[in-house]
Amino acid sequence: MNKKVAFYLRVSTDDQTVDNQRLELEKVAKARGWDVVAIYDDNGVSGAKCREHRKQFDQLSKDATRRRFDIVAAWSVDRLGRSLQDLVAFLGELHAVGCDLYLHQQGIDTTTPVGKAMFQMCGVFAEFERSMIQERVKAGLVRAKANGKTLGRPPLAAQVRKQILDAKERGLSVRKIAEETGVSVGGVHKVLNAAQAIEP
Repeated sequence: MNKKVAFYLRVSTDDQTVDNQRLELEKVAKARGWDVVAIYDDNGVSGAKCREHRKQFDQLSKDATRRRFDIVAAWSVDRLGRSLQDLVAFLGELHAVGCDLYLHQQGIDTTTPVGKAMFQMCGVFAEFERSMIQERVKAGLVRAKANGKTLGRPPLAAQVRKQILDAKERGLSVRKIAEETGVSVGGVHKVLNAAQAIEP
């Protein structure tokens, strides 16, 4: 039985076209005997945008979990996103449902042992990148503390805390108090919990 493939096509601006990407992927599918069952086209959408703003990419991910196809094919790795971590996470989603990935420009095909090994290496590099970012953030926080900078959100003013407690006395819900005072729901909870802790 031929494998079912879905194409993901994307260009960043409306004056570009996805036609060349589609034609090249169609040639590959024909040469390998893959049946094209779906085409997802985020025309004019930046790869830097999150999944919620890339409607077709989001639908592709959902359809992959429904096992509508066996392979996702894209023209290039940068069509899928701009981050190695995002790419590895997406591949993890595909593999979790038994779906493979083909990237034409990079010659990556996870239906083959070599392609699978290459993406395992990508996962190692993504983990390294994540660790480096964490280390830089930690070092930055240590430097900021050493320079006397106060970290985190500034404490609520006494007047705002009083407004929250007064509103609670009036029987308002936490959500209503948040709306009335302009403080987040979490902030309201924090004030109320702190007040409860010091009650005799």
